[in-house]
Amino acid sequence: MLAGLIDHTILAADTTGPTVSRFCDEAKRHGFFSVCVNPVFVPLAAEALRGSSVRTCAVVGFPLGATMPNVKAFEASRAIADGAGEIDMVLALGALKAGDMAHVRADIAAVRAACDGVVLKVIIEACLLSDDKKRLACLIARDAGADFVKTSTGFSTGGATVADVALMRATVGPAIGVKASGGIRTRASAEAMVAAGATRIGASAGLAIIGVAVLDSGY
Repeated sequence: MLAGLIDHTILAADTTGPTVSRFCDEAKRHGFFSVCVNPVFVPLAAEALRGSSVRTCAVVGFPLGATMPNVKAFEASRAIADGAGEIDMVLALGALKAGDMAHVRADIAAVRAACDGVVLKVIIEACLLSDDKKRLACLIARDAGADFVKTSTGFSTGGATVADVALMRATVGPAIGVKASGGIRTRASAEAMVAAGATRIGASAGLAIIGVAVLDSGY
């Protein structure tokens, strides 16, 4: 079922507590996999989702990835302490583009160490990378212990594409997940991402993807 692959995502800068609560209610009602929020809303989401099967997901180093590894690790550990069951981190994009692979590896490894027992997804921001750099980012993330590689933050110059999902899946193989995120607003686009190899969908348009109008969602 498509709903069970969706991280119902609310990351806008002007997000409010009541909106997060609404997303949590929608996620429980429609069987989404998680609700993905900024760290400040993790306690609220975790409490709202308590007793349900829906996980709380938090972003780290978001949306630029330009945070020191120890700060990303602290952000992840604090989110987990507050109730996050999954972490989506942005890798060190500047270091990757500059060829400083040691920093990229150390950055992911620091967050991986903070996520003991918690799913870690690494956002590679594919729209900013060449295909070779996309492959390299995926391999580094996989080898550093990531559970997923993820296409996009949704806050840069582009979102998920079928071509990028297929490239990422071919690169990492079947062992870890691929999350397509950014600009996915319809069932057809979500299904195309799954067909290309995505095992999770990140979207703020979760209701539209599963064919539920906002007016029919209970609000």
